[in-house]
Amino acid sequence: MATQSLADFSSCDLLASFRAMLLIRRFEERAGQMFAMGLIGGFCHLCVGQEAVAVGLRQAARIGDQFIASYRMHGHLLASGADPRAVMAELVGRRYGISRGKGGSMHMFAPGRDFFGGQGITGAQAPIGTGLAFANAYRGDGKVCVALIGDGAADQGQLTESFVMAERWSLPIVYVIENNLPQFERPALAQRGASFNIPGESVDGMCLTSVREAAARALGWARAGNGPTLLEMRIERFRGHAAAEQRRKHGERDPVERLRAAILAAGFAQEADLRHVDAEIRARVAEIADQAVSCDEPEDSELLTDILL
Repeated sequence: MATQSLADFSSCDLLASFRAMLLIRRFEERAGQMFAMGLIGGFCHLCVGQEAVAVGLRQAARIGDQFIASYRMHGHLLASGADPRAVMAELVGRRYGISRGKGGSMHMFAPGRDFFGGQGITGAQAPIGTGLAFANAYRGDGKVCVALIGDGAADQGQLTESFVMAERWSLPIVYVIENNLPQFERPALAQRGASFNIPGESVDGMCLTSVREAAARALGWARAGNGPTLLEMRIERFRGHAAAEQRRKHGERDPVERLRAAILAAGFAQEADLRHVDAEIRARVAEIADQAVSCDEPEDSELLTDILL
């Protein structure tokens, strides 16, 4: 199994990254089980295999930088530091969920963590994220917006329109396309912004260091007033489009296993230490899941709150 470069990582940093990625992995696996048991209603889109993108982007960002994602957003929300208990409670529609049990899997928001959803409409995060970036530019607050888009939204007209505005006004935004298409079918999505003078970069989205370094460059470019960037994260998601679909085999590019191999090769931990971390996280996620299903559902009076007409 190929390891990865440890440039700019301390031992504590690397182990913290492993914990963060493993929490997302075990949380999503548990969510998939709960969906199969009928405890999660509606849709449930998992990000097993995409953990390095969520964690690497957040590590490169500053406090105040906004993130906005698609409906496949549990991992990005957890990477923002949101309480896993509130996220799990939202998945099962309980009143103590992060959106008070009314958003479900696809509509979770945590503005206090600089996370603006969770968009159920394909590609909606592109124009909304561009609006956030416009506000940042107008205020001159030095913040950058990161808009995460799936490969299925790459042909949406609203993405093209967002490119036009972002380039014209040099908005501080980084568009990230999480490209999950098979290698032999994968187009060069990093070049989608070329005709709008938006620089693009293709990144190994299964490698934490590659994600973090590319994100740092793009965020720095935007923060310096140079405008938008497009990052294509080449990933391999290990579950289907939704939780009910067939899973893929975990390959040698598994980001969690690659990071585990890097830690062991560097001598930062022993195999027994990492097994202990895994067992600890599994137990924590199991406890969180049990607590979530035992919580109360929203009151009837909540049905008509938080509705904007």
